Amino acid sequence: MKTKILPILTTAFTLLCAACSDDSTSNAITGNDDDHGSVIAGKETVNTFETPGTGKEYDWGGEISESITSDFSSRDADIAGAAPSTDAKNSFDVAEPSLDLGEPGDIEGHWGGVSNERMSGLLTAGEWNDLDNWNSWIATLDSTNYKTMPDYWEFFPNKLIAVKVVDGSESGIANVRVELLKGDKVEFSTKTDNSGFAYCWASLFSNDAQATGEEEFSLKVDGKVSEAAVKVTSKDDETINVNIITSDAKKAEASADIAFIVDATGSMGDEIAFLKSDLEYIIDHASTGNNVNLRTAALFYRDQTDSYITRGQNFANDVTTTREYISKQYANGGGDYPEAVHSALESALQDLSWNESARARIAFLILDAPAHHESDVIESLQKSIKEFAKNGIKIIPVAASGVDKDTEFMLRFFEVATGGTYVFITNDSGIGNDHIDASVGDHEVEKLADLMIRLIKKYTE
Repeated sequence: MKTKILPILTTAFTLLCAACSDDSTSNAITGNDDDHGSVIAGKETVNTFETPGTGKEYDWGGEISESITSDFSSRDADIAGAAPSTDAKNSFDVAEPSLDLGEPGDIEGHWGGVSNERMSGLLTAGEWNDLDNWNSWIATLDSTNYKTMPDYWEFFPNKLIAVKVVDGSESGIANVRVELLKGDKVEFSTKTDNSGFAYCWASLFSNDAQATGEEEFSLKVDGKVSEAAVKVTSKDDETINVNIITSDAKKAEASADIAFIVDATGSMGDEIAFLKSDLEYIIDHASTGNNVNLRTAALFYRDQTDSYITRGQNFANDVTTTREYISKQYANGGGDYPEAVHSALESALQDLSWNESARARIAFLILDAPAHHESDVIESLQKSIKEFAKNGIKIIPVAASGVDKDTEFMLRFFEVATGGTYVFITNDSGIGNDHIDASVGDHEVEKLADLMIRLIKKYTE
């Protein structure tokens, strides 16, 4: 069964409250379980943000924009003010809720409101950063048990070009565009994180057995091509080689976006109550000592044949907006094991108004089941992960009970490609169903709420 992770979202949002201003930039949740497709409440224009392009161009407020394009034809969404779509599964509603959900608990399976009984900190979890443990990562991918995983998911993260962009005082600069060039073509594009690090990948989606010489690569940082030779980290390296480049790029805004992308199918229900109470704890503690303005958003997904595929609440300055939205969600649907992970990632890129000027952008991906293993789905996953990286959005998966090894490695491919880290719920709390042991090295077991607080601070301060 899927770990009860929806409440975790609530926790993380609560944490962010302290860092957020009192005025909300989003509207209340929309949501009728009879609505199919993508439903995002509180759509607004903040900064336009790139997603892969097909010719349709949107900005996050639903107005036509020349700077945002969409390449996911299967999810073309109706723009606010435009004629409604005849395909309910691909509809895009930004109106006020049409369904009265009533008081918490009125609907069978409904999460209900945040419990008055504090259960914060009961769930336990571990964290493992594959980029910080490069030698272990390569050894795991080469091991007998897991050497088929790259071919299975068509992700081959074993040729890394790590970059740190610094100013004249050798301090890292956040949110700087970094492009890996192979000849005159862009091989990979990303942005630096709050510490100035950026992670570019060569041949990420192809099993290129032929070694690429370092002389074939160059780096463009903040629009300027570096003349320094490029250091490539390959399978033969025990640690990561870092290319340090000095830049006069401007400093990023003292703001950060935190989104929670959550599997809301039926098996995710058991621990929801625990996670919701954790949210309060996170909200109370995450912003302590953090001078960065935090916005939060939530996006829930199910599967293609369920009552909806994706629905969500857009970014809001007031975390209460996000918390109230989460409190009205409940687990249902699903049926088979895989879920519409690819649709969730597409929606997170297209329908959430990420701030491209922020110093950090984080997406917690909370689930207990993999994406469908189909060629078009894998192609969608590849496109989305490349766009997450391009736009400087770190994916931090949170693996719940029910996650198998295929799912674990799918999630680890997501996090390593975007410069994130892997979080997995453990059995130490005794809550919920059994959790498999992650294939990682020695790690500390922490309270999940405290772990999420720590990671939010680590990647935003």
